[in-house]
Amino acid sequence: MADRLVSNFKQLASEVNLQDRDFQIAIASILFNPTFWNIAARTEYKTHLLTKLAFNKPKFGCYLLALTIFSLGLFRDYLYEKALKNQASSVLLADPVFRYLGIASFLFGNVLVLSSMWKLGITGTYLGDYFGILMEDRVTSFPFNIDDNPMYNGSTLCFLGTGLYYGKPAGVFASLVVYLMYQIALKFEEPFTAKIYAKREAEREQKKKKSL
Repeated sequence: MADRLVSNFKQLASEVNLQDRDFQIAIASILFNPTFWNIAARTEYKTHLLTKLAFNKPKFGCYLLALTIFSLGLFRDYLYEKALKNQASSVLLADPVFRYLGIASFLFGNVLVLSSMWKLGITGTYLGDYFGILMEDRVTSFPFNIDDNPMYNGSTLCFLGTGLYYGKPAGVFASLVVYLMYQIALKFEEPFTAKIYAKREAEREQKKKKSL
């Protein structure tokens, strides 16, 4: 059983055309997006550059960043689907069950993404805390009651679902890259976000002590 799994994995890997220009561009976009928004958000937090460019209005600055990130995401998705057209389909993924799994993965991924955006709003979704726009309470209802990072994991499932639907090993490989990039991004984002909220709580405690 284990030997068969290893053999299948090797076959799938061999069917990914890493030399294809469109696929390389798609992977570059996958690597670029989270890198960009983390650098942009950190720059805003430290220098308020985006707020200054937005006429000193933090919410407007956050909306501009949100529009940029959203647009880059659409462009990345376009590059991904374009790249898959050049890639080989695999007989190992030709069974209809993989097509159904792809549909289920894509739909559930979208549910996670869209429901988390609905609960967080634009500023909560698109790094508003780096602009000083902090949420009052942590969201714990669906989808956050089943997944700590529904935006990232939902997006990964959408990539995987597309790859499985078309039976493309390259899609599975790209989904793995997406997952790894999001895990790296979380290593930077989660501690920094916790630091931002801890600072707010410390400032509130200081104000309470002064008012006593």
